[in-house]
Amino acid sequence: MSEKKKPLTPESKLSRRSFIKGLGAGILFTPSIAAFSIPPKLPPLKIGCLAPLTGFFAREGEGCKRGFELATSILGDMGMPVEIILVNTESNPDRARTAAEKLINDGVNILIGSFSSSETATIAQVAEQRKIPLIINIAAAPKITEQGYKFVFRNFCTGTMLAEEGFKLMKTLFDETGVNPETAVLLHVNDTFGVSVRESVDFLLPKLDLPFRILQKIAYDPHTKDLSVEIAKAKATNADLMLPVCHGVDAIVLLRQMIKRKWSPTGVITPGSPGFYDSQFIKSLGKYSEFVIANVPWINPQSPMSIELKRRFYKMYPGEEIELNAGFSFEAALIAAEARKQAGSHDREMLAAALRKIHISQHVMVGGPIEFNAKGQNVNIRSVTLQNVNRKPTVVLPKEIAEMEPIFPMPAWTDRRRV
Repeated sequence: MSEKKKPLTPESKLSRRSFIKGLGAGILFTPSIAAFSIPPKLPPLKIGCLAPLTGFFAREGEGCKRGFELATSILGDMGMPVEIILVNTESNPDRARTAAEKLINDGVNILIGSFSSSETATIAQVAEQRKIPLIINIAAAPKITEQGYKFVFRNFCTGTMLAEEGFKLMKTLFDETGVNPETAVLLHVNDTFGVSVRESVDFLLPKLDLPFRILQKIAYDPHTKDLSVEIAKAKATNADLMLPVCHGVDAIVLLRQMIKRKWSPTGVITPGSPGFYDSQFIKSLGKYSEFVIANVPWINPQSPMSIELKRRFYKMYPGEEIELNAGFSFEAALIAAEARKQAGSHDREMLAAALRKIHISQHVMVGGPIEFNAKGQNVNIRSVTLQNVNRKPTVVLPKEIAEMEPIFPMPAWTDRRRV
């Protein structure tokens, strides 16, 4: 006999039959929806989620928050109830460490966080010392999973993975369009993330068969309000490509300076950083946000689980655009819930052991199965080429999941295609 369940409200829940139907008839997940069942005596998994809800990374943190909120609803409908306790790290590594300690003392079973690499590095230290699993939803600094940690698991790309995927997609873009830029300038933030990507570029570029050479690498403070000097220096190189490695607010400052100085290169392509697909970037720059390209991990537009995630997102957050922060945050909660299912326990050691063996083939982000190597890194994540078209980040590569063909070279700032 199945136990009675509380009725699901139409605002936040779907019946299991409707949910399965929304994911696509005949689809079985691995783990399958039908297989998700929690021993009745276990209470919901208590997850401590850390995100920068104020400060420099507040916009990105809001995206993470939405992913966590969606996870509570969707995982509950999948028979995997979770209790998410969200704490603001304030875009501050010291605050992140303190918040992680408090969550552990308050009895959470597992941690997720935190977007910023510098924050995540401090949380990882705490998790390892306290022997509690940490699932990294977003943070790219390679060193985090090079410490020999046993309780840290990253379901996001390292800076090296981002750069390698980004450059491979650039090569595909050039081959598909027949346009081969010869020169580029790299403009990057000088924080932990930006430096890690630049170091990866230095390592990878000589090994890859790309048509361009980098004329100059220019670093800048991500908190700056003025990039006039840096953009003037970049424009003076007369490079065909601008390769920015930025965040959110500075991406807007960067492009405004390019427009002001009438520098319209063949393309503006980030090899693997946020900012250009951000809804605030698009709203702030309007027609000038069109046609820029970001090679980043992204939500698979064809995955049944992604389709359902997006459907619920737009219902819960009308006027907003779903992006990778929400996707990876939802996926981190999915991983935590599956680990609890496999462990059959809330014991931290058993949860960590389950995470080391986890294999989830049906999820929301582009790439192969979710699984972790000996370092706790998921190496199966793949990037896509996103291009802003009609005020929306649109997948244009790889071809098998593309929503439209790429537009390259980038139309000039005064081009009539910008409307």
